[in-house]
Amino acid sequence: MSEDRRGGREDRRPERDSRGRERSGSRGRGGPRRGYSSSRPSERSRRSTPSRQVAFEGLRMIREEDSYANLVLPRLLRSHRVSGRDAAFTTELFYGSLRAQGRLDAILAACVDRPLDEVEPALLDVLRLGAYQLLDMTVAPHAATSETVALARGAVGAGAASFVNAVLRRVGEKPLDAWIEQVAPDRAKDPVGHLAVVHSHPRWVVRALSDALAGHGRSREEIDELLAAQNAAPAVSLVMRPGLTDVEELIDHGASQGNLSVFAAAWPSGDPGGMDLVKQGRVAVQDEGSQLAALALALGADDLVLAEDAHWLDLCAGPGGKAALLGGLTIGHDADLLAVELQPHRTELVDRAVASLREAGCEIETRTADGTTVGAEMPGRFSRVLADVPCSGLGALRRRPEARWRRSPGDIGHLGTIQRDLLRSALDAAAPGGVVAYVTCSPHLAETRLIVADVLKGRQDVEQLDAREAVRAGVLPGAQHDLELGDGPAVQLWPHVHGTDAMYIALLRTRSAPTEEGLPSA
Repeated sequence: MSEDRRGGREDRRPERDSRGRERSGSRGRGGPRRGYSSSRPSERSRRSTPSRQVAFEGLRMIREEDSYANLVLPRLLRSHRVSGRDAAFTTELFYGSLRAQGRLDAILAACVDRPLDEVEPALLDVLRLGAYQLLDMTVAPHAATSETVALARGAVGAGAASFVNAVLRRVGEKPLDAWIEQVAPDRAKDPVGHLAVVHSHPRWVVRALSDALAGHGRSREEIDELLAAQNAAPAVSLVMRPGLTDVEELIDHGASQGNLSVFAAAWPSGDPGGMDLVKQGRVAVQDEGSQLAALALALGADDLVLAEDAHWLDLCAGPGGKAALLGGLTIGHDADLLAVELQPHRTELVDRAVASLREAGCEIETRTADGTTVGAEMPGRFSRVLADVPCSGLGALRRRPEARWRRSPGDIGHLGTIQRDLLRSALDAAAPGGVVAYVTCSPHLAETRLIVADVLKGRQDVEQLDAREAVRAGVLPGAQHDLELGDGPAVQLWPHVHGTDAMYIALLRTRSAPTEEGLPSA
């Protein structure tokens, strides 16, 4: 029997306001009480499961605090002591409802009698969680509805519970494909709108990714595959800190060989944070695309650097994953690494990431500073410079699904100014004959090719190199044959092609000063 039927209360439901919240009735001679009741007395013991509570709290933190999904969820799972199968359920519900938010909202809009922006934000989060369970997960309909009603009662109020129950009953009347047929625009008349609903991406992101495919030498017809890949839960990729472990040791701990990177391992499922190798700082979680970007500079640029190869720079080092790969490989080159980060708390993350490598003898210095001024402060010093610039994150929507709803087209222009300044600073910091890797976790043309082209227009002392062989230097021998890296000179990785985040990698070299004989100096 549902909670709303206890004590025969179903016929005496109090009034709800336009945002789905319940106003409390009169209390004795005091008349109407101001505000909203959190629950009815007979229902106060009814609470949803910890798994659903964690998912709800995660959505709230993302909405109210601009938190990052990949940082919020592990912390909440630990604090609520959710593990095992319950943690797997929570992860699917939390990330899935984030990815599907646009599609879920289109369906919910057809089931709610007012615009969704008039529904209380917390209540809308609850509805999305319930709709996702009904339409996308193998949860029994009665369980999905009753547990979500309980979540609404505890999180928003008893009146909200009645509202959620009514809406979810409407959602549950049709399967997902029938709802999509009803709410998605016709593809022939509005292809962008159709894809936006079917694949749950904002319209502007659909357009930008379609343009990116074409601009990076691929077909726009791949847009369905790309959008679908960005909605697929990514496998957990591990990175081995150079010199501190090997794949055989990781296999002994339950991992397997990675797909592309020579330093990668694949983790079967769940959070590997409890593994001793992770606790010791010898292994970390890192996408293979990010690994290949760092390895293109640390391994692939060996034959490209014409300067004395003693000093390396990571210009935007936080949170430290790429800095750790670079730092671990400095020993083989008898070099040191300076890792610069603008925000002090992110500098602390870099320090943690490289701590085990420092203990092993790698010479790594961290510094909190503005990367855009490093080139002027330390001109011509570094033989290798990594400029992994802040970007929209449109290439990492598999891991950070909230970015698609948080970003706007206006962000691209603002980020472009920062990206240009950082690339110019990186080039100024490079020694004559030094190599700069310009890297973004976005395929957007205004963050990739156009940035490089714009900066190069004003520099006669810089040449762009073919990055394809440099990227191959970090790839496992068995994965070389079928690896598609495009026509160059830059490399754009794709989730639907390479199984990685959509990393962009461009290599630039400052021209060596001419000698008296007119030949470039080494």
